Amino acid sequence: MASNLLDRHYLTPLFEPESVAIIGASTRPGAIGAVLIDNMLAAQFRGSLYAVNPKQTSIKGVPCFPGIDKVPQRVDLAVIATPPETVPRLIAQCGLAGVRSVVVITAGFSEVGPEGARLDRELLENARRHRVRVIGPNCLGVMRPGIGLNATFARGNALPGSLGLVSQSGALCTAMLDWATPNKIGFSSVVSLGGSRDIDFGEIIDYLVNDPKTEHILLYIEGVRDARRFLSSLRAAARLKPVILMKVGRHPVGSRAAVSHTGAMVGADDVFDAAIRRAGAVRVTTIGQLVAAAQALSAHVRPRGNRLAIITNGGGPGVMAADRAADLGIPLADLSQQTIQSLQSALPSNWSHGNPMDLIGDADAARYSAGIAACLGDDNVDGALVMLTPQAMTEPTAVAEAVVEAARGRTKPVLACWMGDASVIEGRRRLAEAGIPVFRTPEPAVEVFAHVSSFYRNQRGLLQTPGPQSLRSAPDIEAAKMIIETVLTERRSVLNELESKALLSAFRLPVAKTVIVRSAHEAMLVAEEIGYPVALKIDSPDITHKTDAGGVLLNLGNGQAVLAGYQQIIDSVTRKQPQARISGVTIQPMVVRRNGRELMVGVIRDPVFGPAIAFGAGGVAVEVHKDRAVALPPLNSYLVDEMIRSTRVSKLLGAFRRMPPVKMEALEEVLLRVSELVCELPWIEELDINPLIVNEDGAIVADARVVVGQHAPVRGRYGHMAIHPYPARLVSIWQPPEGELVTIRPIRPEDAEMEQDFVRRLSPESRRFRFMDTLRELTPAMLVRFTQIDYDREMAFVATIQRDGREVEVGVCRYITNPDGVTCEYAIVVADDWQRRGLGRRMMGQLIEVARRRGLEAMVGHVMNGNLGMLELCQQLGFVVSDTSDDPSVKRVTLALKSG
Repeated sequence: MASNLLDRHYLTPLFEPESVAIIGASTRPGAIGAVLIDNMLAAQFRGSLYAVNPKQTSIKGVPCFPGIDKVPQRVDLAVIATPPETVPRLIAQCGLAGVRSVVVITAGFSEVGPEGARLDRELLENARRHRVRVIGPNCLGVMRPGIGLNATFARGNALPGSLGLVSQSGALCTAMLDWATPNKIGFSSVVSLGGSRDIDFGEIIDYLVNDPKTEHILLYIEGVRDARRFLSSLRAAARLKPVILMKVGRHPVGSRAAVSHTGAMVGADDVFDAAIRRAGAVRVTTIGQLVAAAQALSAHVRPRGNRLAIITNGGGPGVMAADRAADLGIPLADLSQQTIQSLQSALPSNWSHGNPMDLIGDADAARYSAGIAACLGDDNVDGALVMLTPQAMTEPTAVAEAVVEAARGRTKPVLACWMGDASVIEGRRRLAEAGIPVFRTPEPAVEVFAHVSSFYRNQRGLLQTPGPQSLRSAPDIEAAKMIIETVLTERRSVLNELESKALLSAFRLPVAKTVIVRSAHEAMLVAEEIGYPVALKIDSPDITHKTDAGGVLLNLGNGQAVLAGYQQIIDSVTRKQPQARISGVTIQPMVVRRNGRELMVGVIRDPVFGPAIAFGAGGVAVEVHKDRAVALPPLNSYLVDEMIRSTRVSKLLGAFRRMPPVKMEALEEVLLRVSELVCELPWIEELDINPLIVNEDGAIVADARVVVGQHAPVRGRYGHMAIHPYPARLVSIWQPPEGELVTIRPIRPEDAEMEQDFVRRLSPESRRFRFMDTLRELTPAMLVRFTQIDYDREMAFVATIQRDGREVEVGVCRYITNPDGVTCEYAIVVADDWQRRGLGRRMMGQLIEVARRRGLEAMVGHVMNGNLGMLELCQQLGFVVSDTSDDPSVKRVTLALKSG
């Protein structure tokens, strides 16, 4: 029952400044400092505007001062456009003057060489020392059209609207702005990140997701610095608002050396795609698709499904649209019999009687109206694409007006494609004016529908918050760590087959028994012991493709064959790869499984997003087939199922050519165990299980290869992962002296409905003490913020009891780390009938302990003076109570988390 936590975002001075200073303002025509002043004046900024230039007292009527410290008012936002060598000093001056947000337009930092890199470091050091947040350097600037903020050197101003555009490319911003204005597309915000030395995508998205002016978010990405923050904010945004992004650099010129099949097959772009899918956002691949998506989102195209109806007056264009839909996995809606029957009287007898709905070449406006009305009224249809080709009897403008009228008031989206040029220009204009996205060819229209509809399909994946370990038998993590430590102590990185399989066995993966031998005679003795037939394989840290080197012999049925086979492998490998180090030869029973399918499961460590898991077809041709799905851990059953179904080999896992279906539970178990392994072992660089043989009886690892490496220490047990697993280890059960059992656990996304119900049940006084407001229920944005959290930088515990077989919330507490990274702000509220029963103290104790273990130094809260129970609890817990400077009705409470 404390705190105005999260009420005001710390980036508010950047997005909603009441005062702006242009440092480096100029009177010289064409200078960036002059363009910045011109743009701010033309945009009619609603706050106070100042110029900073020691040589001027006024620039175009804007008061000018020799330094930021001489401005008579505290400045919210400073924009720097001065030579690069002056910028670090100016950042320090801004901090001393109380400026908290700075946009650095200036270029000439790390991108130009060592001297620029030195300036970069000084800039960042001064910003952190003086608690200044920086956009840039080398950026276009920031726009907030709704308040007249145009702190950019772009040509002209943007229209106010609902699109938030965040880009690492200033050129892309100017191109989008140039396209948007004549097309009447408006923006809530335009942010050019430039070098992203301080503020990156994650923090900007965090702000936009809670910004009521922003309904849709567009991102142009060249690279991501903080993967954890990026994905955390992207997941929160995508739960509430459509997020469409474009990332360049899909095909890097060079690729790193890899010593596993997975490393050779899975690239950085595969991992980025997996991250975006997990976050619930939608990726486009061309600037045309990004522009089209912006147009569709501005027109509020929000299909709740992906079943598309195509209405056309030409069979050929209809087939073109249907083909593109099939390419993208967009199903054509099955028109109901009622819909088809209703059209019999409105359409000629030779219409197509299906989807695409071919209205025939002489279709007039009335025919189109009937077709659109029928489709939009069909429960099997989620959206419609209306197409027109200009035939002799066609009236493109009249049909366009009919489409506008038929779509008015409908919740299902309508897109249009008016093919041709001269005769359809006016029709296109009418459609665009009515807010209906209109295209020249079918394919882009279908692509836009696919992109926007996929956003809504992705929502289910956002609710997945797997823990690091399954509920099955616990792995032997310490044994696995000992294997890795031994390898690293010996200054090796590649585990031999025996070590690799021992590592997998520690995580309860089913492996084929394997023994390493170093002579032909030893091989024969082991074969006699384990039983024939056997398989022999070379054991070398330098050989990935053992078969190509002649290092594999299968199905050896007697001692003589094993004696000869051992020597054959040694001779072949020595001849084909003379530089390879040979540790010996492994021998194992032949894994011959009737009806077995050969699969591959692998892991790579991406430099940005950390470990990624791959699954697909296995065997010797794995790199040729390139059939793989990639996902970020941690995984659960839902994510594993999605992963398997997205591969081509999944079609072979069911009943196939007299073979029974494989035991899917065994395959799922393997993938979940691999997910556990990469969560708990941050040293894993690459891992191959190939082949994994699966049939109706189960799964077994026939061969495995693991590569490990030393990594710089990361904060927390799961600091090596882009998505923090659900912290199941923090779940506890509490029994109050008089009362029922209470479960105290970290919050989950699926708790949103329970959280809303809890707030509604609070008394008006409890709600006022918690939110310092009289709100009756949480907004959708607040629900997302409160239930979809990054367990690394924040924590929230809910206390629940069982009522009629369901969980009921009786308390919630949380903290979120402040931008300084060392302090946090907390909040807590307990149900009225559970107050003064010890629950608040119990929850706060657990929250404080987590914050302390995370290395935070202080916990801060704000408590209303009338909230005597909370103030008493704070004092009992060791908080120091003090007055706040800006509100006499509120106390500030502070707890030191570090002793001394």
